[in-house]
Amino acid sequence: MALGRGTVNKVILLGRLGADPELRYTPGGAAVATISVATNMVWKDKDGNQQDKTEWHRVVAWRRTAEFLGEYVKKGALIYVEGRLETRNWEDKDGVKRYTTEVIADSIETVGGRKDDRGAADMPAQDSQQSSGDDKEVPPPEDDLPF
Repeated sequence: MALGRGTVNKVILLGRLGADPELRYTPGGAAVATISVATNMVWKDKDGNQQDKTEWHRVVAWRRTAEFLGEYVKKGALIYVEGRLETRNWEDKDGVKRYTTEVIADSIETVGGRKDDRGAADMPAQDSQQSSGDDKEVPPPEDDLPF
């Protein structure tokens, strides 16, 4: 990760996929996957009642990481993501300027490794640097989903 003039743009997420990855290919043939990751915060309010807030994060992965996500990782998977925030803008069909902020993944790992009820097979966990081309991930165990 390159630093620019003493600044840091680093995101770390540990959360669950809210849907299966969306895998597409650019006109140049590069794979790109978009995933939605849910993280939760739980606390007790002043009356002692448990409160729960789910935050959703749009994550974009490229090349081998994207292909692996599309093939092996499914809704409900517990994943660990490292990356950076990027905001992009565009004009919609009505001429309105739109913005979105996304996490651009540098690496993604699944957490866990036993066979789950959805039939995902075990695979060894490894770091998956998108620039290295050797992305591997492990499907997660079944667990309570945050949504």
